[in-house]
Amino acid sequence: MKSEYAIEMLNITKRFPGIVANDNISLQLKNGEIHALLGENGAGKSTLMSVLFGLYQPEEGLIRKNGEEVEIGDPNDANRLGIGMVHQHFKLVECFTVLDNIIMGVESVNRLGFLQKKQARDKVVALSEKYGLHVDPDARIEDITVGMQQRTEILKMLYRENEILIFDEPTAVLTPQEIDELMDIMRHLSAEGKSILFISHKLDEIMAVSDRCTVLRKGKYVGTVNTKDTSIEELSSMMVGRDVNFHVQKNQSKPGDVILQVKDMTVASKSHKNNAVKHVSFNVRGGEIVCIAGIDGNGQTELVYGLTGLEPLTSGSISLTGNDISRVSIRKRNVMGMSHIPEDRQKYGLVLDYSLEENLVLQRYFEPEFTDKAGFLKKDNIRKYAERLIEQYDIRSGQGPVTRARSMSGGNQQKAIVAREIDRDPELLVAVQPTRGLDVGAIEYIHKQLVAQRDEGKAVLLISLELDEVMDVPDRILVMHKGEIVGEFDPKCTTEEELGLYMAGAKRQEVNA
Repeated sequence: MKSEYAIEMLNITKRFPGIVANDNISLQLKNGEIHALLGENGAGKSTLMSVLFGLYQPEEGLIRKNGEEVEIGDPNDANRLGIGMVHQHFKLVECFTVLDNIIMGVESVNRLGFLQKKQARDKVVALSEKYGLHVDPDARIEDITVGMQQRTEILKMLYRENEILIFDEPTAVLTPQEIDELMDIMRHLSAEGKSILFISHKLDEIMAVSDRCTVLRKGKYVGTVNTKDTSIEELSSMMVGRDVNFHVQKNQSKPGDVILQVKDMTVASKSHKNNAVKHVSFNVRGGEIVCIAGIDGNGQTELVYGLTGLEPLTSGSISLTGNDISRVSIRKRNVMGMSHIPEDRQKYGLVLDYSLEENLVLQRYFEPEFTDKAGFLKKDNIRKYAERLIEQYDIRSGQGPVTRARSMSGGNQQKAIVAREIDRDPELLVAVQPTRGLDVGAIEYIHKQLVAQRDEGKAVLLISLELDEVMDVPDRILVMHKGEIVGEFDPKCTTEEELGLYMAGAKRQEVNA
């Protein structure tokens, strides 16, 4: 008799130096269901799935597939058992095509050893059409969007005919439209009989797409519930261990002097001949949060690059507290009072092979507090500083200040960047997707920090793709479409539907800086 469960992970324990990542956890995945795995950043979700995929070996516990005990020594064993995984940070070779990435490791060759690419291409195109993935097999990975890269990872699993599909934080880097499309794809896969494990801490997505949900907290099993029988409030309480406030509490803003002034700013695009940012002008005052909203790919990234010095301006000027910073270096902008929480935490936010404490002083190591007159680092001071930030911002890692940044969960990497940038006491905080990849408890904390900066008279420029965040956090909203500011709104006097029309380019207004 066939087992009810496609996968059973029973009493799994996985330890790392200084931490028990999974402490006697059991998880059962039914055939054909979408099963969500929910938990705070660092709760052990990705570790548990990495055990199932063969990336880690547990110290205790066993795994059954269709009722029979199996050994999963590495990802090749997992693939042979029909288990596939889309990782939070994609495992793709950027200079290869979509097709090359999909067939890598399972290439079919003829008797002379030549690749049978046409057969592989036909299979990929057929799978892409069947599941509505619409991926160009000949495009290079470096030239396609993050959403398309994720679809490539999904095709890798389907090409290998995997029956158990693991999605690790699949929506963390997607636009709202791409998230809706991914949900449809997951429903389609489930209807086909695939069994899906879906790691997330976005409660609305779990409620929308999953059949059951297992909650982890600090490496321990909390419980499993039927999604239709629970609520967002109950799940958040199970996950965090307390009630969470989903709305930002803030007093009326009291804008002061202009801190950031952008005039006629134009930034070139790397991907096409047109300018990505076209003659943009706006101000941000001390004591206010201004949000740049828009559909991803409408110039927000290049706007931030221009502001922070990652890309040169084609024309226009930027002034910070009255000083022209249009041509000054990134370090000088930092010293003059600009902090930047970047869009890509791994590429621009951290040096992954540095320790946590080294990352926390990246922009301050040359200050007298951390370096003596002879140029030697004051290691004790750096350690004390790191320990303070780790405690204040609840940054969870196996070995504290000496933990390699690469080994930390994505959410805790994000917390480290937020801690470093806010603690520098900037005049202007440029926060790009600051809550991307964070759980509800951490999001609540980061939003409080942004409001606290505002209330101290600092200027906050928030760039967000999350409509809930756009409506809840800022005092003013500027909408960007095709590299231009097309509307300015008071969040108390507008709706998501109205913003959506401006984001899509259906409406626009003249905006004066």
